[in-house]
Amino acid sequence: MPLVRAVRHATLPPLLAVAAAVAHAQAQADPPVPACKGTVYLTFDTGSQSQAELIADTLRRHHIKATFFLANEKTVRGDWSLDPSWATYWKARVAEGHAFGSHTFDHVYFQRDLPDGRIAVKPQFGAHAGKTQTWTQGQYCDELRRVDTRFAELTGRHLDPVFRTPGGHSSPNILAAARACGYRHAGWAPAGFSGDETSSDKFPNAVLLKRVLDNLKDGDIFMAHMGIWSRKDPWMPANLEPLLTGLERKGFCFATLREHPDVRMR
Repeated sequence: MPLVRAVRHATLPPLLAVAAAVAHAQAQADPPVPACKGTVYLTFDTGSQSQAELIADTLRRHHIKATFFLANEKTVRGDWSLDPSWATYWKARVAEGHAFGSHTFDHVYFQRDLPDGRIAVKPQFGAHAGKTQTWTQGQYCDELRRVDTRFAELTGRHLDPVFRTPGGHSSPNILAAARACGYRHAGWAPAGFSGDETSSDKFPNAVLLKRVLDNLKDGDIFMAHMGIWSRKDPWMPANLEPLLTGLERKGFCFATLREHPDVRMR
């Protein structure tokens, strides 16, 4: 028995030397992961939802977390993006660690500020679709919360305290209303506009992709829709994968708006 122990101890240093050599060789073969040269914040607003699965699959393959802004919009499936039929989709995105904000339940467009803090708005969907309404700040806050209530019913999780107005148009009265119920507005950087709402004849996908890749910088928020009805040549299938690959090659990392220093979602 002493002899066996002696043999084992005698062979230990050479084994350690071999392990060290292997580790050194692997370190030489695999270059270290470079530090981020900047962070881009990907955001997606609901729309026709024609690109919903593509977005989910692409983000998953790239191990990227994004922020989704939700409204109850008509989809290509003939239902609505916050119907129970979409619960499985949204639950899966929650499980993946994405962030979620309000986009107003009926996709309500800002028209103008009015005296006494009131706001002129025009819902795109819902009971008052296409009709200009005059809302108090409390009513606007209720509209933001409608999304939160429905999202919690679908997923068991509440929204993050962030919102985005349809079209990105905000105002002092809207911001005051949102602050009163704990929401912060998040627009997007000029270079972060995907252009997916524009005419594909005037703004081809290749032109839009190059513009974003050439101009996005550290801290910028990028925005695209989860499907647009009007664009003939959809932006997403052609551009999402090249966009992410191109940004990764330039050394960018990605984060949700929970981590954005100017949004400070708490």
